Amino acid sequence: MALRTTKGAKVHRATNEGHQIEMTTANRHPLETILEDRIAIIDGAMGTTIRTYGMTEADVRGERFKDSTKDLLNNGDLFSLTQPKMICDIHRRFLEAGADIIETNTFGATSITQSEFFVDDPREHGGRKDPEFYQKIIEDSKLSSLAWEINEQSAQQCREWADRVGNATGRQRFVAGAIGPLTVSLSNSPDADDAGFRVVTFDQVKAAYAEQVRALIAGGSDLLLVETIFDSLNAKAALVAIREVFDQDGKKLPVMISAAVGRGGETLISAQTTEAFWNAVQHVRPLSVGLNCSLGPDLMYPFLEELSEKADVAISCYPNAGLPNPLSETGFDLGPADMARYLGDFARGGLINIAGGCCGNTPEHIAAIAKALEGKAPRKLRQVEVAA
Repeated sequence: MALRTTKGAKVHRATNEGHQIEMTTANRHPLETILEDRIAIIDGAMGTTIRTYGMTEADVRGERFKDSTKDLLNNGDLFSLTQPKMICDIHRRFLEAGADIIETNTFGATSITQSEFFVDDPREHGGRKDPEFYQKIIEDSKLSSLAWEINEQSAQQCREWADRVGNATGRQRFVAGAIGPLTVSLSNSPDADDAGFRVVTFDQVKAAYAEQVRALIAGGSDLLLVETIFDSLNAKAALVAIREVFDQDGKKLPVMISAAVGRGGETLISAQTTEAFWNAVQHVRPLSVGLNCSLGPDLMYPFLEELSEKADVAISCYPNAGLPNPLSETGFDLGPADMARYLGDFARGGLINIAGGCCGNTPEHIAAIAKALEGKAPRKLRQVEVAA
């Protein structure tokens, strides 16, 4: 995965399997060079921005899914197939707002998460979700095909607009294949009477993520972003899947990792502290590690500061626009000027290399953040010194 080196040095890095890989700075991704020179901007909230278009249940269904028996309006990933013009317009707006990195519309584009919208819930008929149920999900060819199509199409849509805007402005833009946290947990049991019970197995989660990773790569992603990590074990399954796909397919991309934390700085399901989370994923040697979602920027500062002190890779930060507020236009309290002020404080504190916004952040928010961070120095990256 991503590796940071001193200029021109030969390096040796151990893989998860214990093998040594020799690399040189010729392998560096162009985004790594950008991160040393300035703060890169990542886009805002796809779901929030979709809502501003006034989409209805009929819009998300289109002709293809008109006969689906379950509500689909909250399946935002499906819009990449049924309303591609809207999704492309959103990507265009974020890019024109100043985003260097745009995320694919694939937060829930695994067969496991898509099953929530297309498979009857056995609990409604006296049954339960368990590994046997999810094995059928993993083996369902229709769900597998749908998940692949959403990921590949969304990556292609991002690729088209990243290249169009990049060519028009003379500034390269990057596509991050978004890999979300799933609707099931490997860390916790949903059964209060059986603490050891898990609805799904590690291998099943890994298989769903591997399928997503392959489709995101096939669609033209530049990076892979494991994001909004509530459950560190789910994230571990995603990272193992990425490693295995890289090894099996001979194609490697830089990996970004971003966790969602609660008010105590702990991952929300697995309850790892910020430092413990970094210790659990640092072996991956990601391009960046960071925090997103969950908290507004006013509450995120101390946890971001701790991560910045511990990690020796780039730091990303794209918080929610404050706390949820159903009375506000975006559903969140903070406007563009508020987000620009807070992210500017992060930059002045020397904490960030990548900045943007999560829930509640529209293209207008990203434009304000980009303007506020223009000319601000990025956090200094600690180089990994290795013997030639």
